[in-house]
Amino acid sequence: MVSRRSAGLASLVTALGVVAAAGAAAPAQSAQGGMGGMRGVTVVTKHLDGPFGLQKAVSHRGFVVAENESGQVTRVFKDGRQRVVLSGAPGVAGVAADSKHVYAVTGGPNEQGQSPGGKYGTSAVIRTDYQGRNPKKIADLLAYELANNPDGQVQLVDGKPVDSISNPFAMTMSPWGLLVADGGANDVLKVNPRTGKVSTFFAPATVKDVKACQAPDANANPGTTGCDPVPTGVDVVNGKVFVSTLGAEAPGASRIYELSSKGKVLRVWKGFTALTGVAVRRDGTVYASSVLHGAPQGNPGPGFNPASVGQLTRIRNGHRTHAAVTMPTGLELKNGDLYSSAWSVASFVGLHHAGQVVRVSDRAFH
Repeated sequence: MVSRRSAGLASLVTALGVVAAAGAAAPAQSAQGGMGGMRGVTVVTKHLDGPFGLQKAVSHRGFVVAENESGQVTRVFKDGRQRVVLSGAPGVAGVAADSKHVYAVTGGPNEQGQSPGGKYGTSAVIRTDYQGRNPKKIADLLAYELANNPDGQVQLVDGKPVDSISNPFAMTMSPWGLLVADGGANDVLKVNPRTGKVSTFFAPATVKDVKACQAPDANANPGTTGCDPVPTGVDVVNGKVFVSTLGAEAPGASRIYELSSKGKVLRVWKGFTALTGVAVRRDGTVYASSVLHGAPQGNPGPGFNPASVGQLTRIRNGHRTHAAVTMPTGLELKNGDLYSSAWSVASFVGLHHAGQVVRVSDRAFH
C-alpha cells in the first residue's frame, strides 16, 4: 500500500497535523464539553487516549475499547466507569471479545520499519480475560504476511519494505474465529482464538475504477497500478461479513464489502472516501465511520475547531444519510443502539485524554 496513504495512525491524521499549529485552547474546550451539542449524540464515557477499536463485552456489561495512544484495552461500563484489562501494548488498534476472553491486535511498524515498542510487538494478536489475567500473544500477523503475501504485491526492495507490510486496524469475533482487517497487508485475516493459527479470509482487489486511482503515482508498490483497498473495519451479522476499506484515502475509492462466510463477494457499496469502520444491523442497515471527513488540506487558521472533523454514514434501504460525530473510528451495535468511538485522533491536534465512547441515535442522521 502507498506509504503516504497508509492505514497507520500517523498517515491517517497527516491532514490534521497542521491544525495543532492553529492552537488547541478553543478545541480543548469543545472536547471537554463532550460532543459540542451534536444532535442525537450522547457521551457514555470520556478521558480515553486514542480510542480506536470498540466491541461489546459478550455476556458482560458494557464494551471493551482499544486505546491506541496509551496502549491499553479498557473495559467501559454502561454508567461510564472504566477498568483497564490490558496494558503495555502501544499502538493497539483493534479489539474483540467472547464470553470469557478479550482479544487485542497491535498496529504495524512505522514507515521506517521501526516498532513502537511494547512487550507484545507489532501486528500481534493478544488474548487475556476480563480481569486482565494471563495476557498472552497468540499470533504474529507480520510474520504471516511476510510468508504468505495474500495481496501479491512486492513487499521488499533491496531488503527494505517498499511500504507498510502489515498494519492491523480492526478486529471482531466471528463464528469461524477472529477476523482482523489488516490495512497494511490489504487483507482480512482469520485467527483461531485458541491456537493462534492464521489464514487468509479475504484480499480485496486493487481499486482501478475511479479517476484518482488511474494516475501513474496512485500506488507506490512496484508493478502495482491503482489504489490499495486498505481494509479498516470488519463486522459479522447474520452469517455475513462486512468490510470497510480506506481506499488509500483517494476520493471515491473507499468501499464496503458484503461477503459470505467463505469470503466470497456478495455485494459492494462504492463511492465513499476514507472509511475507517463498519457496523451492520440485522435488518441490513449499514453504518460506516470516516475519522477525517471535513479535515482541512492546509492550515485552517486560528478559528478552526477540530470538533467539526469526522462523520458517520448510514445506508438504509439504499438511502445514505450522515451524522456529525467527531473523529470516529470503531462502531458497535448493542441492544439495538449504535455506539462509536470519538475524538480517536485528538492527540494529533494537541488534545490528550480527549477520547470518548458515544451513543448515536437515529435522529442524529439526516
